[in-house]
Amino acid sequence: MTSASSLPDFWAQRFTLSDWNTRASVRASEHSYLLPSDLEQQLETRHWFPPAFLPYLSHPSIKAAGQPVIHRLSANHLVYFLDYTTLLEHRIVNRSVETIAHGELGISIPQRMKTAALQLYTDEGFHALFSNSLAEQIASHYGITQRPVMPHRITRLNALLEQTPDRYKTLAWFLVGFVSETIIARELLEVCRDTLVSSVQEMLRDHLTDEARHSRYFSEVFHYLWLTLTSSQRTFAAKWLVEIILVFFEVDERWLKESLNSAGLNSTCVAEILGGLAGSPAVVQRTRSGAGATLQALRNAGFFDLRSNQQLFMQAGLVDG
Repeated sequence: MTSASSLPDFWAQRFTLSDWNTRASVRASEHSYLLPSDLEQQLETRHWFPPAFLPYLSHPSIKAAGQPVIHRLSANHLVYFLDYTTLLEHRIVNRSVETIAHGELGISIPQRMKTAALQLYTDEGFHALFSNSLAEQIASHYGITQRPVMPHRITRLNALLEQTPDRYKTLAWFLVGFVSETIIARELLEVCRDTLVSSVQEMLRDHLTDEARHSRYFSEVFHYLWLTLTSSQRTFAAKWLVEIILVFFEVDERWLKESLNSAGLNSTCVAEILGGLAGSPAVVQRTRSGAGATLQALRNAGFFDLRSNQQLFMQAGLVDG
């Protein structure tokens, strides 16, 4: 097998966020991300969040409640998503980036890889800042006070990381960043195709511009790292990747129940909605739909060349035979 160290010049040229000084949103964006003065008029034709991502909005009880309830539930989801993003960028992704920037992975780190990691770290700090700023504005506009301190996904990720044996801890931190960055780029791309409130659209497009490059970067670093892992590290990585990918498509049932209750929906409606979104089959279906970029990055790195990895992901329902 070809090792990363045997091709230093080839690999060293790949790890870069090209034109970062002029393209990164933290350096180039002119958007203020302030709620527009004509917000109510915009909401006649625009959304807070794409309805396609919130299938429960099509429930008969919600449709019968009218646009004000639909807007409120969409705003609830957006604030939750932005609060989650703020925590994810600071507490999860940037910790993952530190493993690259400070040489914690136990491999030779090309200087370009380190430099790009530091640039990416800066980007994520800005994403947390503008996510928090917009969340605060929307929460104030609607009087949203029930905002979970720790979203379900962050709690689940932290639990998995705490359970990781010490010898694999740094690798686990890197892998969660790799999964997060390859998933969020695809998610933002789909979200940005809808017609949203102008400040939300501007923020998400700026975020997408950065994350598209972050996804490519993490995919390249994963490929580089995969070539260097020992057999035991690969076995751990394969099992852990299945778990972490599925976590990204679980539903925060507790929060969603509170959100639906805040809109005055009856208990029968709430139970029907949660029942349609929870459970392993629903999680696997969402994963197969949303984790395409992550799975493709694994294929490109030769991850599925190992039959055991292919079988592991097949058993989880994430890939076909």
